[in-house]
Parts: sequence; structure tokens; C-alpha cells
Amino acid sequence: MGTTYELWSAPISFLEIVAGFVGAAATKSLFIGLVILGTATFFVDLSIQHPLAMIAFLLLTCLSFSLFGFIIGIWAKNFEQLQLIPLLVVTPLVFLGGSFYSISMLPPVWQTISLFNPVVYLVSGFRWSFFGTADVSVGLSLLAIAGFTALCLGVIWWIFRTGWRIRA
Repeated sequence: MGTTYELWSAPISFLEIVAGFVGAAATKSLFIGLVILGTATFFVDLSIQHPLAMIAFLLLTCLSFSLFGFIIGIWAKNFEQLQLIPLLVVTPLVFLGGSFYSISMLPPVWQTISLFNPVVYLVSGFRWSFFGTADVSVGLSLLAIAGFTALCLGVIWWIFRTGWRIRA
């Protein structure tokens, strides 16, 4: 949309730009998640067995997906390309990541293949924080989300260091 040109003319660092965009997106997704959680309490008897872990998973998920969205926003040249990654990558990963089933129900070969899906670790961590059961260990889930967040931060650092798709 060309907003980066105005940002480059302002006397702010790339860290402030990323913090502004990613902070706004993470805050919005955090509020949406909390509204969904609050609304769910009206319809089901909801108990959170590990509330601090749930908050940690919620914050890391909001932050990592906001960083990933920032990368996609820089990469995309138009709105059609902007929808390509969520439609063809993220949605299948969510459906195949154990959101609606436990991966322990799958045959052993497919369980192993599912462990390469990063969404499995998000779902497993949230499932453990709510119900006390998980497909993979909680530490591994937190490590996977933190690793994805670090990877996104590294990519954003590289984008701003090289000026890829930002500077003409």
C-alpha cells in the first residue's frame, strides 16, 4: 500500500516500525482470542487446568503469527498474493495439525509426519493447558513456538538489513 515509504522518511528505527505493526496485530489477535474464550464460557463448562501456561501459549501464538503476517505483508505484491499463504499453507496446516482430533488417533507413520507440522505444537500446548493432556510434551511445544518466533524475527531482521522488498 506504500505506507513503508512514509515510515522510512520518519526518524524511527526498524525496531520501532516492527514493534508498531506487530504490536498492533498481536494486541488485536489477543483481544479476539480473549473474546472467543469469554464467549465460550457461556456455552460450555470451561475449566483451564494450567492458566499461566495458557496465557504463555496465547501470547506466543499471537506474537509469532503477527510476525509471520508482517513477513507475508512485505512479501506480497498485491492482495491476491497476500491471501495465498493463509489460504494454501496456514489453513491446511491447521486442519492437519490436530485441531479437531488427537494425532495419537493416526497410524504411526502419519503421527511421525504430523510432527513436522508446527501447528501440532500450538494445538498440543493449548490442549494441555485446558485439559491436561497433550500429543507432544509441553516443553517441546513451547520450544517450537519460541523457535518459530525467533525464526520470524530473524527473517524480519534480514529483510530490514538487506532492504528486500522495502527499498526500491
